[in-house]
Amino acid sequence: MSVSRISALGAIALSGALALSACASENNGAQPGAGSTGAAGGTSAAMGDCFSGDLKAEGSSAQKNAIDEAIKAYQTACSDATIDYQPTGSGAGIKQFIAKQVDFAGSDSALKTKPKDGIIESDAAKQACGSEAWNLPMVTGPISIAYNVKGVDKLVLNAEVAAKIFDGKITTWNDPAIAALNKGVTLPSTPIKVFFRSDESGTTENFTKYLKAAAPDAWPYETGKKWTGKGEGKEKSAGVATATKGQDGGITYVELSYAQQNQLSMAQIDTGAGPVELTAESAGKTIATAKQTGTGNDLALKIDYATKEAGAYPIVLVTYEVVCSKYADAETGKKVKSFLKSFVSDETQKGLEAQGYAPLPAEVATKVKTAVDAIS
Repeated sequence: MSVSRISALGAIALSGALALSACASENNGAQPGAGSTGAAGGTSAAMGDCFSGDLKAEGSSAQKNAIDEAIKAYQTACSDATIDYQPTGSGAGIKQFIAKQVDFAGSDSALKTKPKDGIIESDAAKQACGSEAWNLPMVTGPISIAYNVKGVDKLVLNAEVAAKIFDGKITTWNDPAIAALNKGVTLPSTPIKVFFRSDESGTTENFTKYLKAAAPDAWPYETGKKWTGKGEGKEKSAGVATATKGQDGGITYVELSYAQQNQLSMAQIDTGAGPVELTAESAGKTIATAKQTGTGNDLALKIDYATKEAGAYPIVLVTYEVVCSKYADAETGKKVKSFLKSFVSDETQKGLEAQGYAPLPAEVATKVKTAVDAIS
């Protein structure tokens, strides 16, 4: 599977999910593909917007490889800046942001607008900021059901069977339910070993949203960042990918880039319209159905995980950078703004291709740039 093809096709598909309004285009004054300062492809660092000092962030491990690349690009141009991003998981990142321990958070799901664990995340973030908190999509990518079973290079699963596997109801690889989806494939009697994210994770939330939406009878649990199924917990995306790679019979849910890095096989998903291989094009068909649920510069999305569109791969995520629209400390606002300008720039986004991510399409990048420019 070509990473460049993944990036290009995924970006094109996502553009359909967030078509710009004429108003947003007029406010930004930039052409598609232009940098947020108006110079084509220019990063904020290249335009002389470097900050000196420290910037702290925490959250999604799904975007770790992407944000590491963005930090490297920024600090190469801005040697006096130190950006510390800790990939502790989306849940931890949001909690630290609300507690005012970090300057922005990375999360694979937007701030909750309804009560969850006793709080409404969007309200708590607004209170912490003293201003509106915004969800800014910065990294896109599909979630694979990755596995390691000797002799099985091709595997088809559907939502019901996947739910039963991850809930411990199906325990061996030659189970009749798996065999029925994989006629002609020799499946071993190897025990299934499920690995899940032990930390609170937006990847977990997106994966369980898929199971709940597509197989509600087989997945009776609520969705959320905390895993409620069965298996053995491992920390972060790297943890579950490494564990699966080292275990014959292992299976996990993990972002495409981690599955690729660990050379794990990835299941095709049958949504009812036939098995669908995970590609940028197939994931993009699902991403293209996403609806913007936020208003103004809050760019939160709602994804249809139960899509039955032919050729659509249904398990996808968008990683947001969660920021204050107006920081209590103006200098912190300038630092966040400067780094995110660089992150959303054409050069940095294109550099994410080699890491297995899809850069934001021009239309979406322009809208994110508009929001970043409005941070103060």
